[in-house]
Amino acid sequence: METRPDNVDDEDLSIGLAEHFGIVATTMSYAPVGFGDHHWHVTGDDGGQWFVTVSDLTHKQHCGPTAETACAGLREAMETAATLRERDGLDFVVAPRRSRGGSPVVALDDRFALSVFPRIAGQSGDFRQELPGAERDQVLGLLARLHRSAPPASTPATVLDPPGRADLENTLAELSAPWSGGPFAEPARKLVVDAEELLRTRLADFDRLAEQVRRSGRPQVVTHGEPHPGNLLRTEDGHLLLIDWDTVGLAVPERDLALLSGDPAALGHYAELTGNDPDPAALALYRLRWSLTDLAEFLEWFRSPHLRTTDTEMAWAGLTDTLENLRTFTPP
Repeated sequence: METRPDNVDDEDLSIGLAEHFGIVATTMSYAPVGFGDHHWHVTGDDGGQWFVTVSDLTHKQHCGPTAETACAGLREAMETAATLRERDGLDFVVAPRRSRGGSPVVALDDRFALSVFPRIAGQSGDFRQELPGAERDQVLGLLARLHRSAPPASTPATVLDPPGRADLENTLAELSAPWSGGPFAEPARKLVVDAEELLRTRLADFDRLAEQVRRSGRPQVVTHGEPHPGNLLRTEDGHLLLIDWDTVGLAVPERDLALLSGDPAALGHYAELTGNDPDPAALALYRLRWSLTDLAEFLEWFRSPHLRTTDTEMAWAGLTDTLENLRTFTPP
């Protein structure tokens, strides 16, 4: 996030790092990167370089509907990432450091959770970026290795319904009264009013595709969940790494593949490596699910109390982009 979290300052972070991870911070700077979590660059008194993440558990619905369940879900996800690297030797997994108690995630309080990652020099992409064929094939190679791995016991289950679907449907039923959460509330409501018929159609498309995928009986594998360019890190020596494993979970392979392309022909390298041809219906389902998930998250934000900040301006741009993606979506 561009802005610091409420109620967590550098002193809170220093205490948490020392108490739970044995890291005595000598320098600490807020890193305004990413979207969703809050990050700091930290140097320890031993010279160690760390990328420290504070997660707002009230905005982690994909990990759990409440702060308490989200903390447990985030802990399972990070345990899965750590196991994939430690047990299976998946060197492209950027996994968290374990705390003194062995957990990769610790609660700072009843709202925020803390995790610590190695700070790695490299270049990341943008989640809207489309990878050229050679780079896409490289990512498909990583995903093939991931999908062949035995699921760690901690691997979270996933559900097909997008997180926040119930809230989204409630929103569609409550469009007549003004929204008063902040500066983007009424503009967001008006966008949704104009798109109401489209959104109900896309929810029906989703249900039809979900039933088709359920009936297919395709085997589930360990998936990253969001292997888009924004979660890829190219190191200075040319290696490609996957970051942000809070969305890891058991699902059909298309949960990952759909973020690289909706065209099975563009995913041919994956089929060559695994012997599994991507399913067009499952690809369409997960591309649609991504958009509906983003839509629900943005609308929850704008219906809640908010101010005009760099982050909410980014969210507004995300909302308009998401609605355009839903308009251009063509169901198979």
